[in-house]
Amino acid sequence: MTDQDDQAEADTERGDDAYELDPRSVAAIMYAVDTGDRDRLLDEMASMHAADIADLLEQVNAFDRRRLLELYGPDFNGDVLSELDESLREEVIALLPDEVLADAVRDLESDDVVDLVEDLEDRQQETILGALEDSDRAAVQKSLTYPEYSAGRLMQREVVMAPEHWNVGEAIDFLRDRDDLPDQFYHVILVDPRLRPVGNVTLGKIMGSRREVLLKDLVEEVFHVIPVTRDEADVAYAFNQYHLISAPVVDENERLVGVITIDDAMAVLDQEHEEDILRLAGVGEGRLTDRVIDTTRRRFPWLAVNLATAILASVVIAQFEATIAQFVALAVLMPIVASMGGNAGTQSLTVAVRAIATRDLTGSNVWRVIRRECLVGLLNGLAFAVVMGGVGVLWFGGPQLGYVIAAAMVINLVVAGLAGTVIPVILDRVGIDPALASGTFVTTVTDVVGFFAFLGLAAVILT
Repeated sequence: MTDQDDQAEADTERGDDAYELDPRSVAAIMYAVDTGDRDRLLDEMASMHAADIADLLEQVNAFDRRRLLELYGPDFNGDVLSELDESLREEVIALLPDEVLADAVRDLESDDVVDLVEDLEDRQQETILGALEDSDRAAVQKSLTYPEYSAGRLMQREVVMAPEHWNVGEAIDFLRDRDDLPDQFYHVILVDPRLRPVGNVTLGKIMGSRREVLLKDLVEEVFHVIPVTRDEADVAYAFNQYHLISAPVVDENERLVGVITIDDAMAVLDQEHEEDILRLAGVGEGRLTDRVIDTTRRRFPWLAVNLATAILASVVIAQFEATIAQFVALAVLMPIVASMGGNAGTQSLTVAVRAIATRDLTGSNVWRVIRRECLVGLLNGLAFAVVMGGVGVLWFGGPQLGYVIAAAMVINLVVAGLAGTVIPVILDRVGIDPALASGTFVTTVTDVVGFFAFLGLAAVILT
């Protein structure tokens, strides 16, 4: 059995716990911090992955975080900074001595350094950039000139390229002789005499071919070149859509300036998905480590908007005060209609926002999707209308109230399906993030329509 097999078996035996911080290890680390035992701290953290150390720093409070970093000192790993939540990065960097910070960033890839310094204060930026070699510093500074959230910020400058006329033997000899190759790369990029990329060759094909085979005969069929100014969300979409592993990045003259790898693209995709989920809930980009005042300030506007829409729904209810006073049962059943409409609208909204984000919902199929969601709302409305109609008859002893809530249920669920699809599409067309604002509008529509349909029908049929 190989070492890899042993590790895989061990991971399997540990199950899900292998991917979580062991509470006993955390306790041992904090005990070492409390007692100032640096040797024990280093021993406990020696086998920890940078991502686990970042998780540890995120989980402890600010006081313990400062003590841990002071004791950990010169052994701090720069990869931890890349794994840290952005909201904590600046705090951790401020706690590190300049010489420790400089040593930590020297071994990072250029894209990680760019991600690290782009949001820091000038003094901290100067400290990090000053620790780099001249060529690396120039590469990072050049990347910082590109627009934020562009391919130029996402790419790494370390590129493995070869002339298009080389054969496999020449490429292998080149790779063996170089001592400055990236830690991880997947392709050798073929370039023409003007340094314009013309194809990708995987390392597997190079190692599996005879030395005399030309590299240009081994290029992959799927080959995408990414402009340096392309939005990183579009880059992530291309990687996901075309199953790319890496892709060359070119400047305005189509010359090769960097490469984007799948790990960076998928990180962007995960971030986009996370932001959509948080925005649908109206909490923005909040983190567990955020201060109370920052979290309050971020959530307050959406709660204020929600209050305004609730008042609007109350205004609709107020128009039927006399009917509600005459038939108290209406007050009992009103929340059911509104709640069902809100849930149905959220279902359609979630599907629509996700489809917009993945570009599955387009102008060519939007009307088909709208018809489908309305039909789904109609069928669900009819099913629950039968249920609630029976409840209304059995609970309150008369068929008329059952007819009212049944009809209101059908109307509101159809409207919920329509609003849940149309509203995010309209917001996207006018340049507003549908994940950010759709929920409030959909809830308002379903509440207002639900109350108006239910109470309006009651006023007509029962009085």
